[in-house]
Amino acid sequence: MNLRIRPRYVHLDVEPGQQLTERNFKHATLDWSIPIEQAAIVCVDVWAWHYADECRERINQICHGPIARLVEASRKHGLKIIHAPASPVAEKSSGWVGRAWAENEPKHPTPQSNDWPPASFKNKVGEYASFARPRGPHRDMIDAHRESDRWYHPCCTPVDGEPVIRNGDELHRLCKQSRILHLFYIGFNTNACLVLRDYGIPAMAERGYHTLLLRDATTGMETADTLPDMACTRGAIASFEQFGSYTLTTDELIQSLEQANQVNHSSPELDA
Repeated sequence: MNLRIRPRYVHLDVEPGQQLTERNFKHATLDWSIPIEQAAIVCVDVWAWHYADECRERINQICHGPIARLVEASRKHGLKIIHAPASPVAEKSSGWVGRAWAENEPKHPTPQSNDWPPASFKNKVGEYASFARPRGPHRDMIDAHRESDRWYHPCCTPVDGEPVIRNGDELHRLCKQSRILHLFYIGFNTNACLVLRDYGIPAMAERGYHTLLLRDATTGMETADTLPDMACTRGAIASFEQFGSYTLTTDELIQSLEQANQVNHSSPELDA
């Protein structure tokens, strides 16, 4: 059963005779056929809580819309779903793959951490305290809620059999075991965890996987300047499309799943 998709990217080149300028760097699409067993959805930090009101509202709308439809279609048609909620949510989950691995493998000594830059500089304490970014008046409240309220969104809560990972090594190991090569990303935030997590798009692309963002199943963290036109979200998506990753929409992937299922059930080999 193969998924036929047309991943979008930005072609950082021009046609013969065109001027080599940024205004001529345009979207292009490819035509891929992917064995469904070599693909998976990676749900990055799809939590039920966010401290910024507007962002939380967008997350809820996306979860109840595109993400809910995609999760339902993926479970129906057999596209693997991998949950990547970060620590400590992963460790609290029954499907956390790292638990079984840790119990069944010999303990190794903790490697020595790099002693440069100094720990006091990394933590911005002591003689380096003046370099610390100021904590806002709500920071303690935000940190407290992050610990107490961070959990899966109801529209994207793992069910039995769906693995949960907490870091890039676990995602890589799981993909290796399952022979997965193509990772479809959904989740939050586009310009934060999807970029910075070691199981995020750049990190897994660096490991050699095809990384594809479902661009209507994510939103970034915006600012007073960027909120009117969602510039942070759009900029992160554009960067993915320019530098090695691809995008498509949830409707495109759902349609591909449905079409693949129809072809699979109408196959002469299955009817024989």
